[in-house]
Amino acid sequence: MKRFASVLALSACCLSVHAQTAASAETQIKTAVLAAPADKREGAMVYGYNAQKEFVVLRKGSNEMVCLADDPDKKGLSVSCYHRDLEPFMKRGRELQKAGKKADEIAEMREKEVKAGKLKMPKAPTTLFAYSAKDENYNAATGEVKDGYLRYVVYIPYATAESTGLPLKPEAPGMPWIMDPGTHRAHIMINPPQNTPKAQ
Repeated sequence: MKRFASVLALSACCLSVHAQTAASAETQIKTAVLAAPADKREGAMVYGYNAQKEFVVLRKGSNEMVCLADDPDKKGLSVSCYHRDLEPFMKRGRELQKAGKKADEIAEMREKEVKAGKLKMPKAPTTLFAYSAKDENYNAATGEVKDGYLRYVVYIPYATAESTGLPLKPEAPGMPWIMDPGTHRAHIMINPPQNTPKAQ
């Protein structure tokens, strides 16, 4: 998931579009779906930000993908798309974050809610795609991106290294590994080497 970065400092003379306001809905949709497989982009649902920076639905979807646009208050580009069956898990995380909960608190609370049957996790493996780019490689006004980086996360609740045969850390570039094993948010991480051509 995106790690929180510091708010982009405003220059004394020229405020960037990225720092002042959210990009247009069209640009947000254009960049958000970069995280999705090419054949899933057109039908993906997209969440983003309105002029007041409120989190809203920018486009309704017609397939199984849900995409999140870039946060206008954070440096660079960071967007993601995931299977709709992950939406309850993701939505609950957003709610707890908005309530001021820290990452470890969110993980603990969701774990309890899943075990109590209040929060439903997917029954089958489900994928999240995360696409990012450095601030200097992203034009928030036009949505143009260069040297973007795409990584993959496959959620398998309560899976372990033993149940999957995966290591607990990568032993070679791009090697799949399992993170948070044995918990509701157990997932396979796949981080391709960053010196290879990136998906655009």
